[in-house]
Amino acid sequence: VLTRTIGKADPEVDKRAMRVQRDMNYQCTEVMTEYRGEHEQALFHLAIGGSIFKKVYFDHALNRYTSKFVMADDFIVSYGTTDLDSCPRATHVMKMWPNDLLKNQYSGFYRMVEVPKPSIQYTDVDESEDRASGSAPSAEKDDRHELLEMHVEYDIPGYEDLDEDGEPTGIALPYIITIEKTSNIILSIYRNWNEDDEDKVKNEFFVHYPYLPGLGFYGIGLVHLLGGIAKSATSILRQLVDAGTLANLPAGLKSRGLRIKGDNSPLRPGEFRDVDVPSGSIKDNITFVPYKEPSSVLYQLLGTVVEEGRNIASIADLKVSDMSNQAPVGSTLAILERGMKVMSGVHARIHAAMRKEFKLLANLIRDYAPEEYEYEVVEGATRIEDYDDRVDIFPVSNPNAATMAHRIMRHQAIPQL
Repeated sequence: VLTRTIGKADPEVDKRAMRVQRDMNYQCTEVMTEYRGEHEQALFHLAIGGSIFKKVYFDHALNRYTSKFVMADDFIVSYGTTDLDSCPRATHVMKMWPNDLLKNQYSGFYRMVEVPKPSIQYTDVDESEDRASGSAPSAEKDDRHELLEMHVEYDIPGYEDLDEDGEPTGIALPYIITIEKTSNIILSIYRNWNEDDEDKVKNEFFVHYPYLPGLGFYGIGLVHLLGGIAKSATSILRQLVDAGTLANLPAGLKSRGLRIKGDNSPLRPGEFRDVDVPSGSIKDNITFVPYKEPSSVLYQLLGTVVEEGRNIASIADLKVSDMSNQAPVGSTLAILERGMKVMSGVHARIHAAMRKEFKLLANLIRDYAPEEYEYEVVEGATRIEDYDDRVDIFPVSNPNAATMAHRIMRHQAIPQL
């Protein structure tokens, strides 16, 4: 996390920004111990599926703020949605164990109501994911409750939006409504705007990380770009392996009268067996099926398909070692930027989403963290005063230089210029 001040330079505000920077890094590494693991898993799924979501909220079970990874197939938005800010309804599909649901009910977070035993949920998507990860469900499958946490604009009777004359306007207000899917029981309804906000602007909890822009709300990942090419390459590779296996272990035909003494198991190295040949030589009584060696044309086609996939995904090998040491820095930078065009765009989108995530996290730290710092700082400094709108918080990365080689070239260009 980095910070900077907005507006006129002020030494006092700069000191606040530095305290916020250190505290945010402290929160992400020491307090939110799950943050790095969640974020790395999210980025892995981002490249595959094209979209992931981070949910930044105060967790009552942990009694602290957290940032959780949400897969794209567990986050459903209204048809025609372009962005989360203007989305009229977004639903987070949550899987929760019955014991955890009971804990939330006794803590007062959910309504104390009897919820029936959940029905077993195991779809074809779950089966495919388990097969890819090498895991398998237990005998009773998945017995977790499926909760639908809907961030929706709704006009609740008795709590209508009122005009200056006290008459209902009919405008839907933002709420968070949680429903148990199997029984359709409403577990909670929460106001989703700040109590002192006269405009009743909804609070955001989710951050969308897109890989590549898609035709709709969700992004496009490597599966969408390279799915067909990956199938073709896998099919060709299997054909080459099968051809090599048949060529190395050929099958054949032998005459009915040819008898091999003992069993017909494959010959061991250096072993000789007795055979009874009815007539002529052995080669006249044995014929091998003419299997061909792996095709060189098929092997070249495999290389072409793989290279085509690399070009589409812009992950072609960048051979910096082949460049001349005397090449101008501008030419080298142009080659690097050309090869990293798509990856730089992906990096910039991740950077922008992470910046929004840090802002949501900073608001939670301001509202829920202890007012006094847990470590020694300047006397009189508090989190409430430091975490204000005068300090801009953003990721430590530079969206304009995604690789170390790119950054080194940029730094080398400065003294030459």
